[in-house]
Amino acid sequence: MTETKTSNRPRETRSGIIGRPFDRIDGPLKVRGDATYAYENTLEGTAFGYILGAAVAKGRIAEIDTAEAERAPAVLLVMTHRNAPAQPDFGPAVTPTVPEVFTRARPALNSERVRYYDEPVALVVAETFEAARAAAGLIKVRYDEEPGLYDLSGHVADAYAPKRTNAGFETDSVIGDFESALAAAPVKVDATYRTPFEHHNPMEPHATLAAWSGNELTIHTSAQTLANFRAGVASTLRIPPERVRIISPFIGGGFGSKLIAHADTILAALAAKVLQRPVKIALTRQQMFANAGHRAEMIQQVRLSTDTDGRLTGIAHDVWSATSSFEEYCEQTAVFARSLYAAPNRVTRHRLVPLDINRGEWMRSPGEAPGMLAFECAMDELAERLGLDPIELRIRNEPAQDPERGVPFSTRNLVACMEEGARRFGWERRNPTPGRAREGRKLIGYGMAAAIRPNYIGAATARVAIDGDGRVTARLDMTDIGTGTYTILTQIAADSLGVPISSVKVELGDSRFPRTAGSGGSWGAASAGSALHDACNALKERILEAAQSSEASPLRGAGATDASFADGELRVGQRSASLAELVRRIAPDGFEAEGSVAAGAATQSYKAYSQHSYGAHFAEVAVDCDTGEIRMRRMLAVMGAGRILNPKTARSQIIGGMTWGIGAALMEQTVLDRRYGHFVNHDLAEYHVPINGDVPEMEVVFLEEHDDKANPFGAKGIGELGVCGAGAAVANAIYNATGVRVREFPITLDKLLPALPVIAI
Repeated sequence: MTETKTSNRPRETRSGIIGRPFDRIDGPLKVRGDATYAYENTLEGTAFGYILGAAVAKGRIAEIDTAEAERAPAVLLVMTHRNAPAQPDFGPAVTPTVPEVFTRARPALNSERVRYYDEPVALVVAETFEAARAAAGLIKVRYDEEPGLYDLSGHVADAYAPKRTNAGFETDSVIGDFESALAAAPVKVDATYRTPFEHHNPMEPHATLAAWSGNELTIHTSAQTLANFRAGVASTLRIPPERVRIISPFIGGGFGSKLIAHADTILAALAAKVLQRPVKIALTRQQMFANAGHRAEMIQQVRLSTDTDGRLTGIAHDVWSATSSFEEYCEQTAVFARSLYAAPNRVTRHRLVPLDINRGEWMRSPGEAPGMLAFECAMDELAERLGLDPIELRIRNEPAQDPERGVPFSTRNLVACMEEGARRFGWERRNPTPGRAREGRKLIGYGMAAAIRPNYIGAATARVAIDGDGRVTARLDMTDIGTGTYTILTQIAADSLGVPISSVKVELGDSRFPRTAGSGGSWGAASAGSALHDACNALKERILEAAQSSEASPLRGAGATDASFADGELRVGQRSASLAELVRRIAPDGFEAEGSVAAGAATQSYKAYSQHSYGAHFAEVAVDCDTGEIRMRRMLAVMGAGRILNPKTARSQIIGGMTWGIGAALMEQTVLDRRYGHFVNHDLAEYHVPINGDVPEMEVVFLEEHDDKANPFGAKGIGELGVCGAGAAVANAIYNATGVRVREFPITLDKLLPALPVIAI
């Protein structure tokens, strides 16, 4: 943190800007089409690249003939493993440390080996995109194909325990004696659920424009974390990070798929170096399915044991997940269960099955999204066996402290979320007996699930300046992936400095700006915002010190015991001055200051408290008793997520998460061909995501909450909370409507219809 002189620190003021539902600062730019995304950038002399992917999933390139492509009109370069610039080897499947996952070299076209279907085997660069694409079709490749493994279920016996899960969480946790508790329990559940491969599919595809100036590389791309991209590109090209500049001011969605550099970025940089002219590459939608990450297929076994009163005596959550054979990724699918409910005997385990596919990657709500889809359905099954209301079961198992860490919660309003949600949703109208509520030929069901998501903070630095006209400029390499970062940071700066929103300009998405943790893990606003808040405090101290000492200051000699910044003024005791006029008089060139925040894991607060956001999801569905067609009718989310910085952008985040829950429960699934190792439905025609007609009336409620252990604002992350448990609420509603429990997601007609009850006309 920036050092401050406490005795001279201006008094904190609350202008009311934080917490208000301001419209997005970047909204008008996007409506007018003036927000420039990666592929829309233009540079003189830009050439266009098109990637050719492997037609096999495992093997080697025996022969590649590029002659015809090289002769094609307007073609400038055909790059393969034979002529690509030298790059380091990829390296081991597991990096020594977690940060190296993000910064390791990721070479492209550096070997004749094929590790997964559609892995790049050639790049064609031409004067136009069309010419590059046409020429790519002229390349002839002969492969020596090798047998591969593509079936998770068929190779569970080959599963192994990784050294760590994503983000460094322990692979397993064991407390007490679960097996004995399960054997002795009068009521128990032992259920196995399957969650499929899923793909991120942001609206903006992965795209890069790369240009060299001497030995300096500038990359316009779509990146969630600029520092990671910069380090990964530098490692791959074997150049210092200082020679790489990443620019990414606007991102059309990422959901975790844009945390590291992919083939478009590396190949654009390599080709631009060879040609000495800018090169632009975008992955097609189809190419993104193989080359831009996915959520892995999983088998999850949830076992729960209780006494006759419904108090859990044991919790076990075992996960078998697909991973890549050449780079390990283990989603922390069972980790949330370590903090959610009380039970003296506990087991969580993660196992991986290596397949010949590309690596899985971080996908929105990693861990909780697939894990809670299974676990919260198992809790619903347990409630039915006990004859308890699902909310009452959860209340009876509310822990007094973190069940596994043994530390207090910073705040925990899960019970309040469930009770408020039940009241608002009309939960008392739910018929606890499945299949009993009908409207004509429609079966009606209610379902609910809890939500939990860890609250993180990442290391970040911000720079803020004020000029002689009172204009404030804040700069961070933070990114806005559509979550409202520009707006939130503008509010924070305006609130802290006591100036109007219109006086603040926030500049983001340039690696030349101070480094932040970027967008991901629901930590963006808290991390970047805390650093900006600290920078604003440092700036206020500089202004106040100069105002007291400068001969040109109207506040010269004023005491600092009661200084405040509000309404565009600096007030010291009974004296005040316009901030703009003051700066103009005492510092014509303005003032500048930096501030920072340490990573949460390094702070005592994060070690001493268990920090999470919580929520409760409620869903109502209608199921046609003749066709099995499922229709969402309404959803409600009640969230306890600390202080809400902007209710409008926060609501959008939760609604987006709830929509993801509908997709996970009802339609999202990527099918891996178990014979040939390619994703079959690799486009938005066959990979179904919820559209407007699928999404019902949605209500979002935020409970009043302030977590003083989290950050200076008392706020918590919410970007991923809306997904957590949302799909389980839908699945539980379907069971309540039909009495059919589908444990293999998504819940499609073929799984539901054969077991539907026969209802006479």
